[in-house]
Amino acid sequence: MNRRHTVFGLAALGFASLAAHAQQPRKVWRIGFLGGANRPADGLPPAPLRKALAALGYLEGGNIMFEGRWAEAKFERLPALAAELIERQVDAIVVGGWLPTQAVKRATSTIPIVTFGVGDAVESGLAASLARPGANLTGVSDVEADLSAKRLQLLKEAVPKASRIAVMWNQDDLGMTLRYRQIDIAARKLGVTVQALGVREPDDFGPALAAMTRERPDALFLVNDALINSIASASSSLPHSIEFLRCMKTVHTRRMADCFRTGRARRIVSRGWHISWIAS
Repeated sequence: MNRRHTVFGLAALGFASLAAHAQQPRKVWRIGFLGGANRPADGLPPAPLRKALAALGYLEGGNIMFEGRWAEAKFERLPALAAELIERQVDAIVVGGWLPTQAVKRATSTIPIVTFGVGDAVESGLAASLARPGANLTGVSDVEADLSAKRLQLLKEAVPKASRIAVMWNQDDLGMTLRYRQIDIAARKLGVTVQALGVREPDDFGPALAAMTRERPDALFLVNDALINSIASASSSLPHSIEFLRCMKTVHTRRMADCFRTGRARRIVSRGWHISWIAS
């Protein structure tokens, strides 16, 4: 089981515990889902989440139904989307990402919220503590901020000559910003200069890329969230010079090597960006 399936499995367990506490076995549960990424073709929450719920006995078309909403990286839409789910009288809302969770938390203090992909829920202010998160929130908290620092160390080992590394992250997302801060601290210990490329919306990517082109970093570190994913997914519609994003959607060495073998990563090398890495 990969990390993505594990996270959704834990989110499903969070909902199941809420449902069991409610003790309404014949109820058809209406589950809201709010994410920051693009709406999938089927209009449904992520398949690993639905599969995990099914394994716990919650079957679509039987005792559960879904209401999904996606911001499509337009995070200003989140309050309205959260309000839509509340108007649909959902029994619980599963939320992916810090910004969507913040929007739902502000919108309701009564509907249970199950969250994932928020980073450290306590450090980012979503939960009072892991033992007692407080209010109507439960879900998955992680240590990705610490792991991001480790990934920078691995990147430095892969490119020993790298002295300047560009880091791109969603600076409106506190969970991702905490990861950036750990990267910055680790960079100082490694003697690496960080070129900070904070973005807030897809339109910010062009200026960020222009800054990279001017300052010529040795490597690029992407802190992965819905916004960065949306940029990578839309790379085919962006200028030719940033097609390399397609090769940066994995941290698996073999797949990265495949990118170089097929020529899709040559643009990185030709521009002096020797390697790319995503925190996910």
